[in-house]
Amino acid sequence: MQRRGLLIILSSPSGAGKSTLAKRLMAWDPTLKFSVSATTRAPRSGEEDGREYYFKTKEDFEELVKTNQMLEHAEVFGNYYGTPRGPVELAMTEGRDTLFDIDWQGGQQIRRSALGKDVVSIFILPPSIADLESRLRGRAQDSEEVIAGRMAKSRDEISHWAEYDYVIVNEDVDAAEEELKTILTAERARADRRPGLNEFVRGLNKEFEER
Repeated sequence: MQRRGLLIILSSPSGAGKSTLAKRLMAWDPTLKFSVSATTRAPRSGEEDGREYYFKTKEDFEELVKTNQMLEHAEVFGNYYGTPRGPVELAMTEGRDTLFDIDWQGGQQIRRSALGKDVVSIFILPPSIADLESRLRGRAQDSEEVIAGRMAKSRDEISHWAEYDYVIVNEDVDAAEEELKTILTAERARADRRPGLNEFVRGLNKEFEER
């Protein structure tokens, strides 16, 4: 049955598990498409342009913002991050869901945009601050200075949890994954997200009349 595509926003403080959960959700439903963000930060080892991110110069990024080609954008740890508008709008019209791994600032901009009515926003919380720090150190990707910066920012990020439609405490990643699947299944079934429903019911009524 025809429906509009959803914009599924996952946000959390760094290290709470949103990237892991996003990957699991896409493995569960391969029709989900991950929104590839643009960024001005340098590529990390193994990253490719157009796969993990669209890597842009600061000047190119600012031009995209100026010409309204970014659905949302923010500056994080000295670099710009943002979502190109075109691929998201195309997916929506084709009835495909787009998954966003973004911070509260980006989520807020998307919810306030013209596409806001089709947003499902989910905030991922860690079970404790000690666990959050342990996960950051366990990734072995960042320096002590970067880890300290991420931890300092976490308190502000967590303070925005109430702005989201759903909140999941990621104490057990398998349980958190099941919660995500339940949320998505329910949201897809909402009547107001299925413009083809009226036509379907008219078909049922026609069958009654023909009996």
